[in-house]
Amino acid sequence: MNNIENKVVVITGASSGLGEATARYLAARGAAVVLGARRTEKLEQIAGEIHTAGGKAEVVATDVTNKQQVQALIDTAVRVYGRVDVLINNAGLMSIAPLDELKVDEWDRMIDINVKGVLYGIAAALPQFRKQNSGHFINIASVAGIKVFSPGGTVYSGTKFAVRAISEGLRHEVGGSIRTTTIEPGAVDSELKLGSSHQASSNFVQEFYKLAIPADAVARAIAYAIEQPADVDINEIVLRPTVQDF
Repeated sequence: MNNIENKVVVITGASSGLGEATARYLAARGAAVVLGARRTEKLEQIAGEIHTAGGKAEVVATDVTNKQQVQALIDTAVRVYGRVDVLINNAGLMSIAPLDELKVDEWDRMIDINVKGVLYGIAAALPQFRKQNSGHFINIASVAGIKVFSPGGTVYSGTKFAVRAISEGLRHEVGGSIRTTTIEPGAVDSELKLGSSHQASSNFVQEFYKLAIPADAVARAIAYAIEQPADVDINEIVLRPTVQDF
């Protein structure tokens, strides 16, 4: 049985990287995908290619730091397809720099996107999941949410530790009919590696990411969690390049 086919999957940060790869992978397996990101021209291109391949996709301009826009993303899925089966809270920012650099604006931005963006997604989707008595939250954390990535990634790690904590509390609170999965990738080829304005840190990240695995590796992990029977909740998946020791 294909437990992905005909599911309605909402994805934030869907214009590139993990979000794009996941949208394409799930749509090819029969899911209807609702794509949210700020770069609507990229979303339209992805959705167009999904349509050409015979799939279903909708596009909604979404900045996850704006709770009204996140709500509109969920509302669009319900309006078009009648329900939401899965929300993938994927949008993220990784700005690496030593704390001494005092990149306070970047700290704020990471908290707004990586933590508050996830919470806004939960706030938008949870009432619908309650109404349906079913649903699946998939929150993208990081191996940096398991072990602090320092120097340089201290605040980023803090946001990803927060995603793991929120996800575990969510799992415990939502009860038996709503599933919660946290995905914790290592180095994956995406635009995440481009988020650092501190030059020395950026150079380090670019070098480190030479070992990155393709984004569709994460898409397959997400699909694995989704395709399980309703009474099976895959709570946590950690994946990284085989050669990555962190």
